[in-house]
Amino acid sequence: MSGTTTAGERLRAAVGGGAPGGGVNRWAVLVVLCVSLLLVALDATVLHVAIPAVTEDLRPSGVELLWIVDAYPLVCAALLILFGTLGDRIGRRRVLLIGYGIFGLASVAAALAESPGMLITARALLGIGGAMIMPATLSILRTVFPDRRERAVAIGIWTAVAAVGAATGPVLGGFLVEHFWWGSVFLINVPLMALILPVGRFLLPESKGGCDGPWDVVGALMAAAGVLGVVLGVKRLGAGASMLDVKTFGPLLLGAVLLFLFVRRQKRRKHPLIDVTMFARPAFSTSVGCIVLAMLALVGLELIAVQYLQLVLGLGPLETGLRLLPLTFAAITAGATGSYTLRRAGPRRMVACGFVLTAGAVLLLVMMGQHDRPALLTSAFVLLGFGLQSTLFGAYESMLSEAPPEQAGGAAAIGETSYQLGAGMGIALLGSVMNAAYAPALSSGAVDGVPEAAGSAAANSLGEAYQVAAQLGGPAGEALRIAARHSFVHGLHVTLLVSAALLLLGAAAALRLPRVMDCGTAHQGEADGAEAAVPAEAGIPAARDGFAVPAGRGPVRGGGSGRVPALRRNVGAERN
Repeated sequence: MSGTTTAGERLRAAVGGGAPGGGVNRWAVLVVLCVSLLLVALDATVLHVAIPAVTEDLRPSGVELLWIVDAYPLVCAALLILFGTLGDRIGRRRVLLIGYGIFGLASVAAALAESPGMLITARALLGIGGAMIMPATLSILRTVFPDRRERAVAIGIWTAVAAVGAATGPVLGGFLVEHFWWGSVFLINVPLMALILPVGRFLLPESKGGCDGPWDVVGALMAAAGVLGVVLGVKRLGAGASMLDVKTFGPLLLGAVLLFLFVRRQKRRKHPLIDVTMFARPAFSTSVGCIVLAMLALVGLELIAVQYLQLVLGLGPLETGLRLLPLTFAAITAGATGSYTLRRAGPRRMVACGFVLTAGAVLLLVMMGQHDRPALLTSAFVLLGFGLQSTLFGAYESMLSEAPPEQAGGAAAIGETSYQLGAGMGIALLGSVMNAAYAPALSSGAVDGVPEAAGSAAANSLGEAYQVAAQLGGPAGEALRIAARHSFVHGLHVTLLVSAALLLLGAAAALRLPRVMDCGTAHQGEADGAEAAVPAEAGIPAARDGFAVPAGRGPVRGGGSGRVPALRRNVGAERN
């Protein structure tokens, strides 16, 4: 055995205490995985507040600026399935560590970029690193927490960290841009990556899934191109492009065809990248659908809420961020208490009630008008954050628990891809509804005294309407400003009602989930799978480090005797 491996064993033994079932090690692993996720979540939003500074310094064209913003999420979403399934084959820790390295180097390149092309390339590399990190963290979490009760706690912490990262990004980015320069928003990744790379190298266990047969390179590329086409088309729809535009319809059609061919190819192969028959399991397919619907509502509503707070209520960027903090704190609370809720209520009730609670919060927001009502807004945001996070928690936990351990990487990639698709669809769908309800009251000379050309320009967005109103000045400008604000609030109400209907649809879909959280025979087989997934050549005795539940010593969490019969059955033998 190499000296490096021996050092890794010593560190793992020191953290885990070396005692069978000690269990400390897997919580230390969770810390590493959460820091990994925090960096990826931060990078998804930290650039938003730096865009004006980037524009002033690099002078990108409109298309270049769009790619600076979109290169990271597009590349990341496209490659999730590719790298998730690759981790199942060559080792999840190996893919994660390579992702760390790429992410760190790309962060340096982005910070030092001197042209739009360099920044776009660096953002694409960040997307590659993020696509390697995201499914690996979730699949390793699935492996090191074979007991479903403990895994629920871990997923709650994991989802809470994701909420913290997404919410902290704009605040941290604004502070750095204000005190340093725009490149500093990328450099925050470098010291953390320099620390987490060696720690992850020695602490994280290696695990693989089913390694029979060759890796389907053609299938992986088909999946990547298909997801890229769909996400690109959806993003263009969200930006206001017409469905009949060849630059929108073309990628959507090509992506859908490639994904169809990918699914058909996987069904025919003896050793597929992803076992698509997982979607035949109601719990798995329903969980994926609930993730899409939850993200569709969350991202679309957040986008519209920010516009409402700034353009209708006239709040500044900092005050807008503070108004959204209750949503984040409620999401963190839901993640922290999710394990308890899931054990008591079961997946079906937790996800369905999360959707209903969110729909109630959305209907509460319909009471918002042109005047600020802080108490009402805060109450709605608290309900919104708690309800959506409960839904995402229950859906992710059910999806991971339903997937076989050897398919953990592929299942995690499917979940993260659903997350990205839901976010893009939310912007496209709810943005389209908003525009359809907002524009008619302003276009074609609908406002007295306002020229038709000015009205048509004002119909594009509320921000543009304010600019046109300022140029017009006088009574006509003021009339346009008032009409645009009224029209925006009307569009907001229509959009909220559509969102509530979608959320109630999600609640109805959640009725296909199991009634109870099965922690009996289910987690027995999962522990078997975790032992099988950690290869012997990695030099990590699973029982010693606490990655498997030792015979007769199951963890006592949330009730129960804590007794677990000896683990003698084959992987997945307990599954229906």
